[in-house]
Amino acid sequence: MDFREEVGLTSEVVELNMGPQHPSTHGVFRVVLQLDHETIVSARSVIGYLHRGTEKIAENLQYFKVIPYTDRLDYLAPLSNNLAYVLAVEKLLGITDDIPERAKYIRVILAELSRIESHLVWLGSHATDIGAVTVFLYAFREREKIYDLLEELTGQRMNNAFLRIGGLMADFPEGFEEKVRHFVDQFPKTLRDLENLLTKNPIWLNRTKGIGVIPKEKALDLGATGPVLRGSGIAYDVRKYEPYCVYDRLSFDVPTGTHGDVYDRYLVRMEEMRQSVSIIRQCLDQLPEGDVLINDFKVVPPPKSRVYASIEEMIHHFKHFTEGVLPPKGEVYASVEGPKGELGFYIVSDGTGKPWRVRIRPAAFMNIQILEHILPGHYIADAVAIIGSLDPVLGEVDR
Repeated sequence: MDFREEVGLTSEVVELNMGPQHPSTHGVFRVVLQLDHETIVSARSVIGYLHRGTEKIAENLQYFKVIPYTDRLDYLAPLSNNLAYVLAVEKLLGITDDIPERAKYIRVILAELSRIESHLVWLGSHATDIGAVTVFLYAFREREKIYDLLEELTGQRMNNAFLRIGGLMADFPEGFEEKVRHFVDQFPKTLRDLENLLTKNPIWLNRTKGIGVIPKEKALDLGATGPVLRGSGIAYDVRKYEPYCVYDRLSFDVPTGTHGDVYDRYLVRMEEMRQSVSIIRQCLDQLPEGDVLINDFKVVPPPKSRVYASIEEMIHHFKHFTEGVLPPKGEVYASVEGPKGELGFYIVSDGTGKPWRVRIRPAAFMNIQILEHILPGHYIADAVAIIGSLDPVLGEVDR
């Protein structure tokens, strides 16, 4: 019995490769579709085109040298990736409670700016996939404003590598807090403009409501997290259930959907951006003065001014850049609520200056496997909307 007879089809089944180079697969990703006319009968995800061996590379580097490699995971939110990794190493070193308060607040501000910029890229590209090109222009204009801020702070627009084990590379420059506040004050108006373009648009509703439904049981079984899981009605958020930095001092809601379709996932991400604005405002209001880097020269290098004036500091400097930090033997797992969902790092230490094992738990990798379960029964055009609603970034999927 051939395939079409097995599934009870009378017409000829056609196999179609969607990707690996395709504008609506949001990266180098391939979906092999079996079609009966325009109806999807089955789908198979094929990944690995972007594999770089990040985990094995990390096992051959000193701990602090791994930070720039985390930028290339979800390359739309590098500072969130930095945060997940440094939290894991700090947990391994036992210095989580020693991180300066100012550094913790700034980390949250940067993480939430990253969430907004990532969701804006998702919104612009997702809307364009479905045909709403104007939304792309609004969304990317706001994203550029965030990039301007990050460029002033870190020197780079993407792949910022700004966080450090023990704190941050540097403090906010003079006047930077006011610029961030100005952004979060004007951004909600643009968000309302975007919602006015889409939320009640009949074409948008036809393309998204009832499409790509993920039942909450299926979302749980397949390990979905982030907006994909919350769109199915489950209010799980790492920031609430396992707070890190200062999230336990902040007030914010966890938006959820009711039907688990493409439309609900859209609504969840739109509300998440509004909640991120609230979180950033609270952090700016509570932001204390003080250092942004731990004062322990076994973890961070001493300032250059002290290196040139003290033999002890020169020794610390030399040992830091030749040996790196030396955590005790053990294993840890730490995670953050990234824009795509739970991003975690599992690290095993053998007591040397390099991790013995690094394993990344990428949200997009877990979410994208759902495609095979929800694409059958939809049209090809629906596949474009469904893939976009999962917001995959293949740098995180393939690693």
